Amino acid sequence: MIETSGRPVAPGGTPHDGAGASLDAVALRLDRLPLTRLHLAILAVCTLGLFTDVAEVALSNALAAIFLAPPHNMPRGSLSLLLASVFAGGAVGAPVFGLIGDRFGRRKALQATLGLMAIGSMAAALSSGLTALTVARVVSGFAIGGFPPLAATYLADVMPPRRRGAMLLVCAGIGFLGGSAVILLVQALAPGLLGIAAWRWALVLGAVLAFAGAILFARLPESPRWLASVGRAAAAERACRRFEVAAGMVPPAVFAEPAPDPRHPVRAGLRALLAEPRQLRRTALFVGLYGLAPWATVGFPLLSAVVMLQKGFRVDQSLVFAGLSMLGPPLGTLLTATVIDRLERRACLVALAAAMVILGTAFAIGETFETLVLIGLAFNTAAAIYGGLLAVYATELLSTALRASALTCAWAGGRVAAALTPIVLLPVLAGYGIHAMFAVLTATLVASGALVLGGPRGRSGRPVVR
Repeated sequence: MIETSGRPVAPGGTPHDGAGASLDAVALRLDRLPLTRLHLAILAVCTLGLFTDVAEVALSNALAAIFLAPPHNMPRGSLSLLLASVFAGGAVGAPVFGLIGDRFGRRKALQATLGLMAIGSMAAALSSGLTALTVARVVSGFAIGGFPPLAATYLADVMPPRRRGAMLLVCAGIGFLGGSAVILLVQALAPGLLGIAAWRWALVLGAVLAFAGAILFARLPESPRWLASVGRAAAAERACRRFEVAAGMVPPAVFAEPAPDPRHPVRAGLRALLAEPRQLRRTALFVGLYGLAPWATVGFPLLSAVVMLQKGFRVDQSLVFAGLSMLGPPLGTLLTATVIDRLERRACLVALAAAMVILGTAFAIGETFETLVLIGLAFNTAAAIYGGLLAVYATELLSTALRASALTCAWAGGRVAAALTPIVLLPVLAGYGIHAMFAVLTATLVASGALVLGGPRGRSGRPVVR
């Protein structure tokens, strides 16, 4: 940025007023940076939070098998409500935390989600009955629903364009290890330690990790792109310089920026969304895509252990299947990260939806344990890559001022669908069988592919929409 008559000028030489100039300049400065240790530190803390978030969700899979079998023999209606509680909380929490992220900053919102997650996990670990456990899981879900879209928003804000897709998928790939870790932990501690059930220990560990993540976020910078978008030019300058120092670059001279023009107030969150019809249409597209995705990407891993029981396998075999089938998502997502920024987003999403249709059909007719493990591994891998790529696609096309609000609204639609998934699919499975349940999954995947094909192209290797 250079100075002309006391006004900031963008690199092209055209003067701008207020937050617009600051956002243009800050975006250009961030986008030219290489990947630095500061970027990697942000990635590591986001990944720790996502690891904890995924572990909390995957714990529901273990609870489904544990509480459905003796000695608990929980009624399917009560089990459905318990499983849905996390997603119901997420449906409310996601847009709330999205508004916080666009109003008060990405970092503060991420800290708040992890702090609340720690409280909910500890309350669930100490719960004395089904009602208390369900309420605690709602509280956890309130935070669990907000963290992934906020983390994707924060990463998209600060990562270099040429590495943006890769970094988001690396975060997702390592974060997915939380699912396998918690299930294998429950399996290893199944007899109980010190007379305490294994699932309670898993919740305690989740609370500790969430609290640690909240503390670590305090040491990271706020998104300079967001700060500039809301008119906080001085804070944006300080945050941007921190990234430049980490890259070993000499920051440009600092010039005072004028206050935003009161005739053109800064809009963020829902105000920005309502003021931009194009972004409103894109938000509606992603609400639809996120509303359809959980029927397959959540429904399969959530109920696959129950399907295994219905196929005649034992509880311990179902838990082993659940743990093994979740080993594929981290590896598949990390491998995809190596090429994702050279691939067209829409084509990849459609191909992944088609793969899940084929794999779901194969799982419905599979009979041997080994075959089902391999199919489950492949399905969960495709589902994980689909979810990570959908987040990349969305963050690239939503503008900075409303990225958190719009993405979390879409994510909330997904949490509503995820909450309905066990409530709808469990009765379908019990009343009409495995093939009927997978027919529902197939229909949602076909609809998802049609929506993606009607959407805009992604921005592989290019700056996000400002």
